[in-house]
Amino acid sequence: MWERISGAMNENTLEKLKILAESAKYDVSCASGGTTRRNRPGGIGSAAGWGICHSFTEDGRCVSLLKIMLTNHCIYDCAYCINRKSNDLPRATFSVSELVELTIEFYRRNYIEGLFLSSGIVRNPDYTMERLVGVAKELRQRHRYNGYIHLKGIPGASRELICEAGLYADRLSVNVEIPNEQSLQLLAPDKDFASVFAPMRHIKQGILENLEDRKKFRSAPRFAPAGQSTQMIIGASPERDKDILSLSANLYKRPTLKRVYYSGFVPVNAYDNRLPALKQPPLVRENRLYQADWLMRFYQFTANEIADDAYPDLDLEVDPKLAWALRHPEKFPVDINKAEYEMLLRVPGIGVKSAQLIVASRRYGKLGESQLRKMGIVMKKAVYFITCRELPFQTVQELHPEQVRRILTRPSGSRKQEDPRQLKLSFEEEPHDRLYLR
Repeated sequence: MWERISGAMNENTLEKLKILAESAKYDVSCASGGTTRRNRPGGIGSAAGWGICHSFTEDGRCVSLLKIMLTNHCIYDCAYCINRKSNDLPRATFSVSELVELTIEFYRRNYIEGLFLSSGIVRNPDYTMERLVGVAKELRQRHRYNGYIHLKGIPGASRELICEAGLYADRLSVNVEIPNEQSLQLLAPDKDFASVFAPMRHIKQGILENLEDRKKFRSAPRFAPAGQSTQMIIGASPERDKDILSLSANLYKRPTLKRVYYSGFVPVNAYDNRLPALKQPPLVRENRLYQADWLMRFYQFTANEIADDAYPDLDLEVDPKLAWALRHPEKFPVDINKAEYEMLLRVPGIGVKSAQLIVASRRYGKLGESQLRKMGIVMKKAVYFITCRELPFQTVQELHPEQVRRILTRPSGSRKQEDPRQLKLSFEEEPHDRLYLR
């Protein structure tokens, strides 16, 4: 990409771009969504409700095409951060006008459809936040840019600046980073939960007040219409999964929070003895937390059902939904033709859409194996937890849960059905569940 754009900017700007794009890559809370803004006469760009252009890094992270920092200078010395002030690394800073022009030039060349902007903290939180707001404000007012903008809220920034940011950004995010305040103060002594949750609270109040204003005045400007998100670093501190999910569940009680992102700790500062000695990021654990998060948001699970004192960490061998089912064999098998919708959601292999299809379809007749397969149910999992017409499989009640686990965790090429009546079934996953629960 660098070769294609090098002719469009001077060498100094290109060097800054390389440094600040590299510095921004560890922030994963950059997905967009929840907002639609049409192009207007005389303006450029639009924000589509399904999100912006994105790419995927080698480790599976979703990265927006212009994901950049205003500066990687920082007055803080957070142990887990590559941009900490004590690190000896190339530093760069864009001026507000430079970053605005860069964004517009990238957009005009069809490299991007939106902007994700964060920053190291320079001078103080308000000074940094003011410059972030300045970029969004100039894009909106001077260039009449209607594309997607995601701004990073700076912990400790004033309510006035957070409220102004919400007038220009589609989404605002403030990163919790470490899910326990004691651990946060150990690893990032310049931060505390008060400085993090205060701007999150300002964003929530701004969104809710704006919703009331728009009920009265349709012309009232929208405030952060895509809501807010946050991110936690996983593995940098000793918190168990149950603590992380409990915090996430409490955050989701705030009506304006759309997503909690989980970022496996990348050991970029191996010399700091406050950090665990990891050879690589805990990506499997990160994925399990995303699956558990999906269960809380769409499958009506509570955090305590997924991980509790008896099982404080998620099972790395199987997904959280299957792990829950194996711990509660007394709940199964579920009769597909009679079970309530809420119970169907708890069957491994049945997603939200297929559960809805089951409830709608069984009004017209009893469902059998062929109908379930057509609905996209992952039968290789579901057969051990359901009963229905013409489904001659042994269930988890007839097979011990550990036996079911062994069958489902065998490599697909070597998996053999223990009941000779069982068939190898093909299936089609539900699109929205493909990355999460199967």
